[in-house]
Amino acid sequence: MSFEWPRMHKWEENIEREVTEGVEERVTEHYGVDDIADLTEAQLDEIEKWREEHVSEYSPMNWGFSNLINNWEMAQEEQDD
Repeated sequence: MSFEWPRMHKWEENIEREVTEGVEERVTEHYGVDDIADLTEAQLDEIEKWREEHVSEYSPMNWGFSNLINNWEMAQEEQDD
């Protein structure tokens, strides 16, 4: 019987969720905000700059930072509406 891994995508989703939650927790604690939507654009720029300088493009942590940035942008769009 050949190797199989049914529903491996569930493992991937769990890993991505854990990484995203970890990144969001670290960022909100650092900046003293309750939600990532409360970050300023300058703070988000600082996070993006730090990511570029310190996180390998192959690091799974990039999922968390990408999700944080996307979630922040969506929150800003909702506030503008």
